[in-house]
Amino acid sequence: MPVDRNGLEILSREECMHLLGQAHVGRIALSVRALPVVLPVNFAMLDDDIVMRSGPGTKLDAALDNAVVAFEVDSFQPLDHTGWSVMVQGIAGEISDDLSLARVMTLPLRPWAGERMNRYIRITTHEISGRRLSHVHAAGAPLVAIRREEP
Repeated sequence: MPVDRNGLEILSREECMHLLGQAHVGRIALSVRALPVVLPVNFAMLDDDIVMRSGPGTKLDAALDNAVVAFEVDSFQPLDHTGWSVMVQGIAGEISDDLSLARVMTLPLRPWAGERMNRYIRITTHEISGRRLSHVHAAGAPLVAIRREEP
């Protein structure tokens, strides 16, 4: 198992894709008027790409001009300090061709914020990376849970 300089397990591309396929909510990071913005979104996978829905007038419109974006999804267990994180970097663009739209309509991707979310955005997966924090910390010793005694 390869680890990074902090002792976190480096996930393979296959494991990153598997974890993306299990998640339903992530965050897109993009630039709006030259300022960084991070927005939570629900999503689905189409092949190796991320698909989300957007409505008119949203900040996600900033991503529709073939913008370079980052997308992140994670899961963590605060009690035992374990979890994982996957980050995708790619180009965002609107799905407009009939064949791709027909495929997208079959995905389990329903709007959470209203039915006006009728535009589909695809993030092509150019780069993907992931890390996992397990019960073993960077030095290789098991983490010890500290339990607070009740007075």
